[in-house]
Amino acid sequence: MKSGLMFVKLVNPCLGEGALYLFNMCLQQLFEIKVFKEKHHSWFINQSVQSGGLLHLATPMDPLFLLLYYLKKADKEGKFQPLDQVVVDDMFPDCILLLKLPELEKLLHHVTEEKEIDKRKYYKYSKEKTLKWLGKKVNQTMAALKDNNINVSARVQSTAFFSSHQVSSDKEQDYIRYAHGLISDYIPKELSDDLSKHLKLPEASASLPNPPSKKVKISDDPVEAKEDYTKFNTKDLKTEKKNSKMTAAQKALAKVDKSGMKSIDFFFGVKNRKKVGKT
Repeated sequence: MKSGLMFVKLVNPCLGEGALYLFNMCLQQLFEIKVFKEKHHSWFINQSVQSGGLLHLATPMDPLFLLLYYLKKADKEGKFQPLDQVVVDDMFPDCILLLKLPELEKLLHHVTEEKEIDKRKYYKYSKEKTLKWLGKKVNQTMAALKDNNINVSARVQSTAFFSSHQVSSDKEQDYIRYAHGLISDYIPKELSDDLSKHLKLPEASASLPNPPSKKVKISDDPVEAKEDYTKFNTKDLKTEKKNSKMTAAQKALAKVDKSGMKSIDFFFGVKNRKKVGKT
């Protein structure tokens, strides 16, 4: 804490579960922590090799994404509330650190309706404002992807379920869909769906169409075979083998005099015991 850095566990606004974050109290900034982990990975430290190889990446994060989680939760009461009554979490008590970020109050107008009574501000979640703000986030993400020459078309088609006639040739729409996916990692599923409609994105199919197949009998009774599988019995195979045409090599082998030759079973079978006669 002397360095001003503080690791805390806060709610993941997308999953509603705990996740690791970093507060830089000197910079008054929030960072999300991503862990890069491989099964077989080590570090060279001075003259030694250290196993583990975990890599923690700290990335600046807009605290408004975390606040949105609590604003939506408080919106169920349908009334304006002071911020210190909105950001309350028994499971993640360190959430109150969000209120210490000086820039946070300036950002609240993007996602809330505000009222001021007796010099104290009260807030209420605004879905309309939030979708507009998230739409701007999507546009900013798209611009960053394009500036860095990141091709997203193949990624969009591989991560979403589209049939061949649904795949869009419009690269702009691919960027919108991909950026929407990135932003959705920071918001609840319900809000992600609302954002998709706000962006007028076409809905993906629930699954790829399967080729037509034979009807399957589904019941408590045993499934009856639709074909005669007895034709594959051993006896039939032997008969078929005898009746089949012999190759030239097989014909030549058949003409060989086998008298005096021992069967191959003789060499691998159980040895016969010698009979001992009476003396």
